Amino acid sequence: MNGGTHISQEDLALYAMQALRGEELETVQSHLSSCAQCHEELNALANDLSWVAMSVEQQPVPASAKQRFMDSIAADAKPESVKAPAPVVISSAKPAVRLPCVPWAIAAALAITAGGLGMKINTMHQQLRSQSLEVMRLTEENLHSQRVLQLMMTPSAQRVTLTASKTPAEPAGHAIYLAERGELIFQGNNLKALREGKTYELWLIPANGTAPIPAGLFRPDKGGDASVVMPPLPAGVAVKAFGVTIEPAQGSNTPTVPIVLSGAPSSGE
Repeated sequence: MNGGTHISQEDLALYAMQALRGEELETVQSHLSSCAQCHEELNALANDLSWVAMSVEQQPVPASAKQRFMDSIAADAKPESVKAPAPVVISSAKPAVRLPCVPWAIAAALAITAGGLGMKINTMHQQLRSQSLEVMRLTEENLHSQRVLQLMMTPSAQRVTLTASKTPAEPAGHAIYLAERGELIFQGNNLKALREGKTYELWLIPANGTAPIPAGLFRPDKGGDASVVMPPLPAGVAVKAFGVTIEPAQGSNTPTVPIVLSGAPSSGE
């Protein structure tokens, strides 16, 4: 009992599984005979245990009740010492009937254990999936870093310095471009701040005279610095020049004049 006016959920669970003995059993039976609320809770718990016996997806009983029930089963399994037969007493009173151990109660205890193991396995699967996703993310970041390093170290990559058009050569940009793989790194310095709704856009101007190719949007930080790293570009496009324009925040399909920065690879590249 819980020391209050009603039976605890633990004792109700043990009573429903016929695991109470002696004084505890008598106390619960006496209380149930006069308490409608506890009797309703007992009926609901017995119904839940019936479903537990048929499926691992169950309404769990209190953890301490499960342990006491398993202890009770172990106690019943111990052999009792042989006693001398008691004298037979003939009485008109009806003999007390001891309820047999209910099979579904044992199944309930096993299902509770199986349910706990199932939850642990599910948790381990979730943790493993989370770790796998993290490994994939780190692998992608590592591959990206390797590509950046390879581009910077490739001797055949074109290196272009972009300067301001018809203005003092304060803002500048530097591009490293490898045409055969379509890989590009651009770094801008001393760029002027833009008003809200505007952005810089980098353009690759093909050597074959086709339309300029957008190569990335960027806005400088407070120091006037900005970069474009590995934008999606087609491989194998020979470059005539690079240019930077000021465009709407979403970018443009064609450059908007004036071109604020421009530069071409040297003839030896």
